[in-house]
Amino acid sequence: MSNNRLGREAHSETSNLSLEKSERWQDQSDVDRQATDPRRDLENNAHGFSGTTAPPAGGSPSSLTKAGSSLDAGVDVTYPDGGWPAWLVVLGSFSGMLASFGLMNTIGTFQAYLITHQLADVSPSAVGWIFSIYAFLSFACGLQIGPVFDAKGPRWLVFGGTVCLVLSMVGVSESTEYWHFIITFGILGGVGTSLIFTPAVGAIAHFFSRYRGAATGLAATGGSFGGIIFPLALQSLFPRLGFAWSVRLLALIFFVLLMVANLLIRTRLPPRVGGTVWPDFRIFGNPTFALTTAGVFFLEWGLFVPLSYISSYALANDVSPTFSYQLLAVLNAGSVFGRGIPGYMADRLGRFNTMIAAIALCLISVLGVWLNVGSSVAGLCVFAVLFGFASGSNISLTPVCVGMSYAGGLICFIAARVLNVGWSLKAIY
Repeated sequence: MSNNRLGREAHSETSNLSLEKSERWQDQSDVDRQATDPRRDLENNAHGFSGTTAPPAGGSPSSLTKAGSSLDAGVDVTYPDGGWPAWLVVLGSFSGMLASFGLMNTIGTFQAYLITHQLADVSPSAVGWIFSIYAFLSFACGLQIGPVFDAKGPRWLVFGGTVCLVLSMVGVSESTEYWHFIITFGILGGVGTSLIFTPAVGAIAHFFSRYRGAATGLAATGGSFGGIIFPLALQSLFPRLGFAWSVRLLALIFFVLLMVANLLIRTRLPPRVGGTVWPDFRIFGNPTFALTTAGVFFLEWGLFVPLSYISSYALANDVSPTFSYQLLAVLNAGSVFGRGIPGYMADRLGRFNTMIAAIALCLISVLGVWLNVGSSVAGLCVFAVLFGFASGSNISLTPVCVGMSYAGGLICFIAARVLNVGWSLKAIY
């Protein structure tokens, strides 16, 4: 009896020990699943702005990069940071931005042509509203497109953008009245551009963390190449084919480029749990995010003045029509390097540090060069290259107003940086 009792006690202790080990193993599995669940990271990104933090610049590269959430130190998510799937997404984003941002960087050519042809009897300020509406919708629609992208992915957004952008160019080719251009270029083109470039930028963040700046900068050079190719092509085609067939050919080029974007742009991380397709304005409660948003607002306010008016400005100052159209291509040539190089440097020196330096250079180029250039061809070339590089990315609106816009953006970005890392110039942020 004593031996049986001892045997039962030993068996009971063994069972309890096994159960305890099983519970510990289950708890650890739950922790591991939470630590590698990308939905947690997406949720933190959406509600806490800081999102993922890239490894230090001096860290050793690896096939998978771990990035920890600033809101929950125990939550990690891995990024490929390279490989064929990731770089094919970059190629798809490049193709999409070549069409969408390429059109955005060509609005100066359309502006200069329309005020001397179809809309010659309309005031330049009224013509400017066509491209103001386009620029507004290109960015304002992202307020709604972003949450839809987070919840549903890029597929239908890119497809819808393809339809809008191609139909926009077909409609522009047939437009003859002011209100025609408002609808086809301003509204339809603006919505289409936003539907394309918002997912094109967002998809890259699903595959890159350590090299996100370089990958995004590389994809964004597509818009700069478009800003070189399309103005020069239209300048050559307008006298040969006429406005209508030149723009129809542009629509065909957009269709081919956007088919590549439809095939290659995709996401890797699943939608965050509980996510909706509606904007969550609580995110503006984060001071850093609010200041950065204000900074971007001022930046875009200043950016579109040179893009829209530099060709018209040159024409109004008795510069030859040929060179006036080419000036926009010169600006975008500088932007090729201004998008690639800062993206590369941002991963090493800090993204805010690089942004602040670029904005300061924009301010210098506008107030120090364009304000004093007058009708000098050499001065306009210097400004176009310098501003094109600095922006990466005026008949009636003076360079001083542009300078005030960039000053506001510069102040907001500096405030956001100081709020997080203080005044130390050595801090990489």
